[in-house]
Amino acid sequence: MTSFEPKDLSTAKLHGYLLSAVAPRPIAFASTIDKNGNPNLSPFSFFNVFSANPPILIFSPARRVRDNTTKHTLENAESTKEVVINVVNYNIVQQMSLSSTEYAEGVNEFDKAGLTMLKSDIVKPFRVAESPVQFECKINEIIKLGTEGGAGNLIICEVVKLHINDTVLNESGSIDQEKLDLVARAGGSYYSRAKTGFFEIPKPLSTLGIGVDVLPEVIKNSTVLTGNDLGLLGNVEALPTKEAINAFAEKHDNITLTEEEKHKKAQNLLSFGDVESAWKVLLS
Repeated sequence: MTSFEPKDLSTAKLHGYLLSAVAPRPIAFASTIDKNGNPNLSPFSFFNVFSANPPILIFSPARRVRDNTTKHTLENAESTKEVVINVVNYNIVQQMSLSSTEYAEGVNEFDKAGLTMLKSDIVKPFRVAESPVQFECKINEIIKLGTEGGAGNLIICEVVKLHINDTVLNESGSIDQEKLDLVARAGGSYYSRAKTGFFEIPKPLSTLGIGVDVLPEVIKNSTVLTGNDLGLLGNVEALPTKEAINAFAEKHDNITLTEEEKHKKAQNLLSFGDVESAWKVLLS
């Protein structure tokens, strides 16, 4: 393993490692206006949600590494204390990328990217009409993390109104992740499309799973079962009864299997989410 201390790397090199390793990251498509009312639009992938009550989003326009200058978004946020954070889906990813071009001050990135300005209800910055979810925000605080190139500036935004396109809602009124079709940022020129990479993991039981630590040693030390497999096996409230195990073994002819064969069969069952049957195989 190659190891570094940050002080031994150039800022550009460290920046590249961070962006590539901490990924994928959601994108804040931030709309602001300057003190003269000129619109500005720019994407930032140092972004996430941090609170629901109050509803807080934070994004960070970093100082430019190459020349230690600040971005128009930060300057606008400091002067107006308002921003709209629009989410980015696959339908607008190319336009979002185009808007990141460092146009001169006063140039309208909405126009350059071919996106539609939509008047907000509470704040002055415009929303991106093509974005499926838009958050109107007031800026509570800006925390400067440093004064050198690459230093972040945490813009702490409180959501005062949110807008969700009906086309991404399901019948219960919740957001359908596949319909939303978000994209995320990775290192270099790489992006990730969430829709094609979703998978579900059952949440730990509220009644407490037994845990990996109490699994039989032959299972914990298996050369077949992975850590993910063990996690699934540990997320059960109780092991199947001896009667259920014996009935399953007779029905599926598990009695003659070797230990390794049992582990492989259990792993296959786990890949389909059938944890109960996997346990019955392992304990037969």
